Amino acid sequence: MSLTHFDAQGQAHMVDVSDKPETAREAVAEGVVIMAPETLALAQGGAAKGDVMGVARLAGIMGAKRTADLIPLCHPLPITKVSVDLAADPALPGIRVTATVRTAGKTGVEMEALTAVSTACLTVYDMLKAAQKDMRIEGIRLLSKTGGKSGPFRAAP
Repeated sequence: MSLTHFDAQGQAHMVDVSDKPETAREAVAEGVVIMAPETLALAQGGAAKGDVMGVARLAGIMGAKRTADLIPLCHPLPITKVSVDLAADPALPGIRVTATVRTAGKTGVEMEALTAVSTACLTVYDMLKAAQKDMRIEGIRLLSKTGGKSGPFRAAP
């Protein structure tokens, strides 16, 4: 298997998508922030910095929109939808973050979905770090993607 971000000489380059057809594309990613039950209670009840999950949701959306500025070989894309959902999960204990990103374009939005999740998780950490510094960000992964030449993908459960 060849890696698309390297040319024949092994040099990094931005993939040429000029000849690819535009298709509807969607990617869904997830991640979790593991924390103590007391910290989770703060996240749910409003910490000193405010609405933790609301701010993290906005940060995730902003992260998706800025992916091409953060990941060197990503194409800037006309994103048509970004949703970032945060849910408290006492069983972890922690917060589950899921992001869905859509576009109609020549390349996929997997990196945008992963960036949205990462940014939201980092924001949760930032807002709660005064209460707990040993929180863990785990399990950031692509759950599914549709559209494009490689076809659909769904992660194993």
